Amino acid sequence: MVFYMAGVTLWNYFSSCLTSVSSVFNSNAGIFGKVYFPRLIMPLTIITSSLMRFLVQYFMFLMFVCYFYYKNLIQPNSWMLLTPVVIVLMAVMSMGIGLVLSSMMTKYRDLSMLIGFGMQLLMYASPIIYPSSSMPEQYQWLLNLNPLVPMFEYMRYAYLGIGHFSLVSLLYPTGFALVVLLIGILVFNQTQKTFMDTV
Repeated sequence: MVFYMAGVTLWNYFSSCLTSVSSVFNSNAGIFGKVYFPRLIMPLTIITSSLMRFLVQYFMFLMFVCYFYYKNLIQPNSWMLLTPVVIVLMAVMSMGIGLVLSSMMTKYRDLSMLIGFGMQLLMYASPIIYPSSSMPEQYQWLLNLNPLVPMFEYMRYAYLGIGHFSLVSLLYPTGFALVVLLIGILVFNQTQKTFMDTV
């Protein structure tokens, strides 16, 4: 149970942030059309409000971790202190991708249905409900292309004491998150100038 929760707790935060940010233009067209304010405030608000929901789920997860630790079934370690960094990376990554998708959705409304389907595919392409070690060795490189993988591996290693993790493994998702956020902000700022003509 705790193995499953370690992946799902993190995934729920990422997916809710990305899905909500991707529809920020269409969902707030009425507000954007009446009052001017920095448009990036809305995605940041979504990320923050989703963090509140994550903290509730995270607290429940910690309760199960404490129970199974008391039963001497898992071995959490000091890597748990790195959790805020991992959460920030997930937030940055989801916001960057969401900003790009939100800009595209101003012209292609039906993209919202594709996003929902894509999120389901991404969930199964990430080691959330299964360990990455279960992937055949010849396909491990394909799994490692997913920048979310080190985050889920971290959760299992820090809270359950299983699997493998090192700080070096976070370099790829960190670089990916920063690049996609930069692209997302640039595309978002460009789209906000003309989006009222298309929404």
